[in-house]
Amino acid sequence: MKLDDLYKKDPYGLKHDEKERVLFDGLLELTEFHREHCVEYGRILRLLGYNRNNASSTSDIPCLPVRMFKEYELLSVDRAEVIKTMTSSGTSGQQVSKIFLDRENVKNQTKTLTSIISSYIGKKRLPLLLLDTEMVKKDRSMFSARGAGIIGFTTFGRDVGYALNENMEPDLDRIRSFYEDHGAEPILMFGYTYMIWQFIVRKLEDKGLVFPFKDVVLFHVGGWKKIKDQAVDTAEYNRRVNAAFGGNVRVHNYYGMAEQLGSIFVECEYGHMHCSNYSDVHIRRPEDFSEADKGERGLIELLSLLPTSYPGHALLTEDEGEILGEDDCPCGRCGKYFKIHGRIKGAELRGCSDTYERR
Repeated sequence: MKLDDLYKKDPYGLKHDEKERVLFDGLLELTEFHREHCVEYGRILRLLGYNRNNASSTSDIPCLPVRMFKEYELLSVDRAEVIKTMTSSGTSGQQVSKIFLDRENVKNQTKTLTSIISSYIGKKRLPLLLLDTEMVKKDRSMFSARGAGIIGFTTFGRDVGYALNENMEPDLDRIRSFYEDHGAEPILMFGYTYMIWQFIVRKLEDKGLVFPFKDVVLFHVGGWKKIKDQAVDTAEYNRRVNAAFGGNVRVHNYYGMAEQLGSIFVECEYGHMHCSNYSDVHIRRPEDFSEADKGERGLIELLSLLPTSYPGHALLTEDEGEILGEDDCPCGRCGKYFKIHGRIKGAELRGCSDTYERR
């Protein structure tokens, strides 16, 4: 089944057997394509002793450590076909990943993101309040995964407003204006986890301000390390976001990375991260990289059908997680659902919101 056929289906509609078949065929095809068109990837497969004939499931598809994209420029198309080069977020002095995208890859990322987000908010564009600064789209030094996320979410919004000024302070006049125009109707918000907490929620709390919107869907993404260091868990985070915006906020955290843009994993109403039809996860034991059992902690491996211009279809992350179940979440979505426990010890700090620094 091709991507165009998958886009005609509910993005969480495939159950295990059908999804495994679709993903295995697609990932096997991508593996062969990248082997033939990316010299470095072909060399890696030879070193790993990969044999296509020995692969019988998605678990057998060889995965690259995500850190390799910091060390090498990996692409499977001619550089003349690259229309966008994305970089991952990183603190000062850190290397960043470079992801080379051609027109087909960008198109599929957009269509996939649209399919997933629309399943939560509907197809109608909503007034959009971005919990960030407008400088993120003007300052090219900010244009990494963070900038791409901001621009990506404008697809789903109209009458776009920005909640922070260039000094990363709440722009109260703009927030009030947006509230006066749209406070009584359903709206969409988007931002980065730590930035929402530090520069929006806590600042509004300090000022004793509440903007009681009638109906909000908030999507947020980014690392939790700084927030958890403040002894704030998901329930407390969601509670205080709701308090800042009137108590009618449906909060959806999601997980994703620059190395697989578009293939996001959204947290459902029951707090579970979900795989869509376009992606999947395996959990790997760190001692031998064998596949872990359900409920067993290990390294998260991400699979995606989207990367066609670079070999990013099977990536081993530096995040720890566990599979909670498959096809039986109370929310009704099919596919695996999982929990993220955080970065492994010694891994670089990363994440669009974790890596914000005042300059």
